[in-house]
Amino acid sequence: MTITKKLPGAIKIALFTGAAMATSTALAQDAPPASTEATTLDRVEVTGSRIRQVDKETAAPVLTIDRAAIEDQGFNNVAEILQNVSAFGSPPISRTDPLQSGEAVGGQYVDLRGLGSQRTLVLVDGKRLGITNGGRQDVASIPAAAVERIEILKDGASSIYGSDAMAGVVNIITRKNFDGLEANAYLGQYSQGDGQRQQYSFLMGTSGDRGSLTAGVEYTKEDPVWTKDRWFSRTSYPSYEKGDRLKFDGSGTIKDGAIVTPDGNMTLDRTTSNYDTSDINNFRPTDADGLDATFPALASTLQTGVERKSAFLNGTYNITDDVRFSTDFLYTDRDSFAQNAGYPYRSASWGTPLSGESVFNPLGEEAEFIRRGWEVPRGVFNNLTTFRWTGTLAGSFQIGEHFWDWDAGMLYNQNKGTQVSTGNLNTANVGLAVGPSFINAAGQVQCGTAADPIPLGIGPGNCTPWNPLIPEGVQGYNGLADPAVQAYLYQPGQAVSETTTRDYFANLSGSLATLPAGDLGMAVGIEHRNERGSFSPDALAQTGISTDLASGPTAGGYSLDEAYLEFLVPVLADVPGAQLLSFTAATRYSDYDTFGDTLNSKFGFTWKPVDSLLVRGTWAEGFRAPSVASLYGGTSDSFAYYSDPCDTAFGEAAGNSRCLQDVPVDFRQAANRVPPVSATATDQSNIPFRSGANPDLTPETSESQTLGLVWSPSFARGLNAALDWWKIRIDNTIVDDSPTDILDDCYLRGIESRCSGKFTRDPVTGAITSMAYSERNAGYRETEGFDLDLNYALDTDWGRFDLQSQSTYVVKSELKTDNTDSPPQQLNGFGGDFRLRSNLALGWTRGDFGLTWNMRYYSGVKSGCLRDPDGKFYEGRCSLPEFTAPDLNGEISAQNELGANTFHDLQVRWNAPWNGTVSLGINNVFDHNANADYDTPSSGYAYYGGYDIGRFMYMKYQQRF
Repeated sequence: MTITKKLPGAIKIALFTGAAMATSTALAQDAPPASTEATTLDRVEVTGSRIRQVDKETAAPVLTIDRAAIEDQGFNNVAEILQNVSAFGSPPISRTDPLQSGEAVGGQYVDLRGLGSQRTLVLVDGKRLGITNGGRQDVASIPAAAVERIEILKDGASSIYGSDAMAGVVNIITRKNFDGLEANAYLGQYSQGDGQRQQYSFLMGTSGDRGSLTAGVEYTKEDPVWTKDRWFSRTSYPSYEKGDRLKFDGSGTIKDGAIVTPDGNMTLDRTTSNYDTSDINNFRPTDADGLDATFPALASTLQTGVERKSAFLNGTYNITDDVRFSTDFLYTDRDSFAQNAGYPYRSASWGTPLSGESVFNPLGEEAEFIRRGWEVPRGVFNNLTTFRWTGTLAGSFQIGEHFWDWDAGMLYNQNKGTQVSTGNLNTANVGLAVGPSFINAAGQVQCGTAADPIPLGIGPGNCTPWNPLIPEGVQGYNGLADPAVQAYLYQPGQAVSETTTRDYFANLSGSLATLPAGDLGMAVGIEHRNERGSFSPDALAQTGISTDLASGPTAGGYSLDEAYLEFLVPVLADVPGAQLLSFTAATRYSDYDTFGDTLNSKFGFTWKPVDSLLVRGTWAEGFRAPSVASLYGGTSDSFAYYSDPCDTAFGEAAGNSRCLQDVPVDFRQAANRVPPVSATATDQSNIPFRSGANPDLTPETSESQTLGLVWSPSFARGLNAALDWWKIRIDNTIVDDSPTDILDDCYLRGIESRCSGKFTRDPVTGAITSMAYSERNAGYRETEGFDLDLNYALDTDWGRFDLQSQSTYVVKSELKTDNTDSPPQQLNGFGGDFRLRSNLALGWTRGDFGLTWNMRYYSGVKSGCLRDPDGKFYEGRCSLPEFTAPDLNGEISAQNELGANTFHDLQVRWNAPWNGTVSLGINNVFDHNANADYDTPSSGYAYYGGYDIGRFMYMKYQQRF
């Protein structure tokens, strides 16, 4: 039943765009002139409030992206559309980081204010989207064809929606009441000829007096991009002319201390005719000219490949004039693929030396070896199926002149994932394969000894000998190119995950009374939610006999009961100095079975001193409960990237008293490279570090504030502007600890508690021999800034011109990872934390033709300087060699200033007379490239993971029936 109400036309003046400043064409329409004529308006629910209102301007800033705006750009999934909104931070799991692991890999997640994707709540039609065990919500699982509009609440909303809404809320509104048929096709690729994308969707619907039904399907395929095809992933490090991170491991390398070479490393001479590794005379020193080198970039993906298949349906049925039933279904099947070069196997790291009794050993005594498994690259294949269903009974009733709306229903969401990994070695089998061996009666090499042989084969109890000193690509000789050797050493791993969300809810909203300034609105509701999750790594990984690293299972869950109450109190209306003055108040009580209860409240106001100006503000409390993985996750090993501040070549604390106490004066961090060398910057550990869950975590708490102005001047029809100040502080922060943070806290910031119990060093060499870390509650995270949104529309004889602009300027971004008096870390302007992001879209339409030009701006940042192997800065790559900051306690942290970047996008379109639309476009028209960033923010390479990786050209066709 549609409820309408008569209000003066002045109430709906263009201030609507102040409450929901849109990137869309729809919200750039000319503002209607003020009028005294009555206008019929429907009551609607705006994201951030449960009270249905006739006015869309609210106390909190809401940005709306409508269907037209989605179609007028070249980004074809919800995640990419949101990532280009200036208020969002760096992608938390980048598609340009193939070494990432875990169940969340393959999904795409958004991060409001750069506070972490777990602190941005994602809703679909006002109800939660399912989560991973780590608390992330994959927005790319929502098919773009199903989206009517996206509302982004840039303010904390825990009092309305509960946990996770600390930074804000993304509410994806799906298409309903659709009549007819619609087919869409999207094809595109990079100008380099790769990264092909195709997307096809079909939508149909019908509606009538008793209800409506809308259904659709969507198929998306995005091919991977390979690192060898982009400069920044292939040769971005100036010390490597032939390839990024050059490694001398194409041939098996053995260390022979008896032979006088610079490092004692020897490799088989490829010119030998019989590849006899038992004779040391067939070996020579490793060749620095690249003969023995492999180039990982030749076998790794830069951008993950993704394939999605989705089906969706929503329907409503009016049971009576006042009661209706609504339901929606979503099914998504996602496959993703990433690849890295074969595993760089170091026998010393796994305790599997080449036995002195092996027929392949030229030394006659136990020897360490190094060999990259170039012939068998590491692949990660992730599959995730999502099933989501909601069923809701809703209705309206009237008490006197006051209208009330109610709804009650259930949400069920299930994510089931499978991760298959290839290219990792079974270290137990490696130990047997390089152990004692002999020549049997058939002239074959066999594991064991003549007195105690191990049967040949690849099954349990069998063994296939491996000669790790045979060069890459050589067939036979028990080398790694031998299929039997590969089958014995490599077994695919399979991990499975599952998460379920069950949510039962009931809501009631309406008006309690009519005040002189309007209706006193109220909303009240209750909710019961249950979250369960599990992640079971492969059996080899759980036992720790795989180079995929040891990891334990995750299993657990939690449930909670909640109740909320919200009021909207109009105080003044249509009086001098206050065309509108209203206040909002909300509070939510949450009772968890894991940590207890919490109460969070919110207050806001809207004031219109004149029709053309709106002043708004909010103050809100928020919280985030620890995720299933944070509480119940198993421990795992990883070769983590880190920088040792005591390294004498690039360490920021090298030579201070604490470093001199723990390391020798010539200490160098060991790099995970072959042969063993010193690190030149942030590098992987050469031993596995251990991380895990923390069952003692408690919720984060937050306080957020906003204050804004919305202006729609009467002298400039079609101009709307909004300026909002915002500030968010999160306390008791759940921190993703890292080796670099631990070491910097100890040696740079002098936090003694971080120096003991977290890591150990070799007392002679100073090398780190162990490192353990986990999530923890510590310190705070605080950010502050301004949003400026502008919309302008102008009709002329030459067509309609539109301008939409969003800008976010960050004044402060701080992170405190401890509870001492040490200064907080300053993140603003470093890595992927930009001080200013801005979008400007210029549109033109005339008749059946349209054009959109979009500019995406990222301000410059500081990045750590890169040094050569001798510890010297590369020329032109360190503009601030003496940089220091308060959080470094006077220690120097050399930085390189990287300039700002702007990417330009163009689309032209034509509405055909047969009710079709053809669109041609280019993203990153000028094929702009940013500078290399050796801090690798949100990326596995020396390039920011949120930037375009080339010029992308596409074509779209839409046919309506």
